[in-house]
Amino acid sequence: MTYIKPKFRHPDLPKNKLGYTSAYYEGALSTLCAGCGHDSISAAIVQACFEMDIEPHKVAKLSGIGCSSKTPTYFLSNSHGFNSVHGRMPAVTTGANLANRDLMYIGVSGDGDSASIGMGQFAHVIRKNLNMVYICMNNGVYGLTKGQDSATADVGSVSKAGSVNPYRPIDLASLAIELGASFVAQSFSGDKDQLIPLLKAAMNHPGFAFLNIVSPCVTFNNNPGSTKSYSFVREHSACTGKTDYVPEMETITKSYDEGETATIELHDGSALQLHKLENDWNPEDRLSAITALKNAEAKQEVLTGLLYIDRDPADLHRILNSSDTPLNQMDEKVLCPGNEVLKGINEGFR
Repeated sequence: MTYIKPKFRHPDLPKNKLGYTSAYYEGALSTLCAGCGHDSISAAIVQACFEMDIEPHKVAKLSGIGCSSKTPTYFLSNSHGFNSVHGRMPAVTTGANLANRDLMYIGVSGDGDSASIGMGQFAHVIRKNLNMVYICMNNGVYGLTKGQDSATADVGSVSKAGSVNPYRPIDLASLAIELGASFVAQSFSGDKDQLIPLLKAAMNHPGFAFLNIVSPCVTFNNNPGSTKSYSFVREHSACTGKTDYVPEMETITKSYDEGETATIELHDGSALQLHKLENDWNPEDRLSAITALKNAEAKQEVLTGLLYIDRDPADLHRILNSSDTPLNQMDEKVLCPGNEVLKGINEGFR
């Protein structure tokens, strides 16, 4: 089996205003499980950047550790990229953003990467309102380490090993709204009609934009009662046998209208309930957004769409009153003003 993507593309592929085809926004061939929802998200990012005429070299993509954090390899191969350590993507993105504010920053994480080891960094990057797109590919499990429950797994869900999760899940979307995120949305990896516009809106947002995307795991989606692709009544699944063989699955897709609830049948025969926000939803009301999320949780539904937005947030550069010129474009005379100036600054702290 080869992991080299063929370079040939049809010569008549449509081009955007920059003269690029969508192929220019792609990455390496994915090595994730066939049918993984993460690949659908990567494809949506490719399509959103292509349609928005984004110059790939003006994008920086960053990630932590996990199945989700592998995905930057699979999109925007002509962009800057950095794969950090587990849970530390927000800190690395903050440093890069402060050094060069002219790039678009796309941070990719997972529910394990964000809701456990990286929870502290997740909280603080929100309160600092860093100008970035933060994508959480949420499947409720640690896929790279054989399916242990993550902090977003629902109460009563059963792991591949048979243990029952006794803990309440962390609702990352509600938490992001409560912590002051200026853009919060939820979607389903298989609903490209909703996901692509949400990605475009997030990329245009002048502050911290959080997208919590339910992304089914084709290998470990066997936990009853979960809203993230687990079985409500678990008996047996071909995807979760004793062996590590993963049969090829077709990517799950679904289109449904605003205000409707859709039932998504998963690879193991279980069901996932999604509810799409109505057209008349007011995304500028923070309190009603939190209430709607809690009501959906009580109904075992996942509320999708734009949940909350602050149209004119003060991002970290405005808060710090930093220079309009990126630090990496300043010369030595500006960055090192001399001993006398530094002495004056030090005296001001005495």
